[in-house]
Amino acid sequence: MKKLFLCAAMAVFGFANVNAQDGNSDGQTSEGKWLIEANTGNAMLGTTGIYFRSSDGSSEYNIGLDGGYFIMDDLAIKAGLGYGGFSPDEGDAASSFSYRIGAKYYVNSMIPVTLDLTGASGEDVYGDETPLWLGVGAGYAWFVSNSVSIEPGLRYNLSLNEDYTDEGVLQFNVGFALHF
Repeated sequence: MKKLFLCAAMAVFGFANVNAQDGNSDGQTSEGKWLIEANTGNAMLGTTGIYFRSSDGSSEYNIGLDGGYFIMDDLAIKAGLGYGGFSPDEGDAASSFSYRIGAKYYVNSMIPVTLDLTGASGEDVYGDETPLWLGVGAGYAWFVSNSVSIEPGLRYNLSLNEDYTDEGVLQFNVGFALHF
């Protein structure tokens, strides 16, 4: 697992350095650019983020990515997919699939504001329900190079499925994005 993270980190920084040297004068959030991002996740809801948690012999994980295309300067249309699982110390394991569609707008090309719909499904995870959340978030984009940003932010997810849960979830997350 450590080798996988090391290889992924080397690929991201290598890609960032190659793009930083190309001399492109367009901004990172200009029309026609692409965005690929990974965010920290939250086990309380379906997510396209990345997380791992282990406690008392049980473990939960999720892996996912979001991608987007800038249809105009500072406005990207996004979609994401995630896959996760739960392995209890006793009993059967469960898995889930999540998706996200929405938009991301960068105010002054550095303050990302998002609005999206996240859905989830999975055997033995949500029962017969297919929960949906409407999410809104804001943060700050710190561009560490011409093509890489780190984006901490706050996000509120409003449940649209009262049969599953009528609670909203507030979360702090950190996103890592590639702009090309």
